[in-house]
Amino acid sequence: MPSCWPSAWGAGPGVELLDVATGSGNVALAAAKAGAKVTGLDLTPKLLDVARGRASAAGLEVEFVEGDAEELPFEQNSFDRVTSCFGVMFAPRQPVAAAELVRVARPGATIGVAAWTPEGFVGASFKTSMGYMPPMPAELKPAVMWGNEQHVRSLFADSGAEVSCERRTVTFSGPNAEAWFADDERMLGPAVMAKAALEPQGRYDELRQDMLKLYGDFNEADDGSFRVQSEYLLTLVQLPG
Repeated sequence: MPSCWPSAWGAGPGVELLDVATGSGNVALAAAKAGAKVTGLDLTPKLLDVARGRASAAGLEVEFVEGDAEELPFEQNSFDRVTSCFGVMFAPRQPVAAAELVRVARPGATIGVAAWTPEGFVGASFKTSMGYMPPMPAELKPAVMWGNEQHVRSLFADSGAEVSCERRTVTFSGPNAEAWFADDERMLGPAVMAKAALEPQGRYDELRQDMLKLYGDFNEADDGSFRVQSEYLLTLVQLPG
């Protein structure tokens, strides 16, 4: 997980924070450790079970709730901070998801979103994988558009908020590109879905070769191992008080 949480978003004692698409709870647990009162929401029960186990093992109190980022099960003006780390970007209807983040945030609250940029390593991986999948409906935008500054500003344009964006990078490393790809196809949502769709068609090996070529293009290591810098966009949305 990139090292931008929770300090950039002001988690601390007295702060009520919602982490949307919390996954296994990385941000939620970090915010709880900083003293915030934290709720983590995700659509996937199995991930929530993992998050609850991690919170229990760490002795942290976090409420984990099953729910959809496009229809948050909370009242208006419920939280001081609303965050999402590489999560809300996968909600299909981006304007709806952005509006929900604003709806549940209190006046003067901060919304923080991290999303992979289209140009970075993960964004390029998604683009390669999408080339093998059926076209998206015209009204939907690729998830990595949350990593495009102009687009993400447009998502919050009607909120009256002050929006700031900063490009950052995180380092991924492993023994080699093949091992990294093997981990992705087991754990990374888009990779898991691509494998399930393409293996029955006999096209998965073709995608695998294209992905390994991409990994080689981004790889900065010169000793046979795998090391890449993956770019993401950190967006802070400061709502009017």
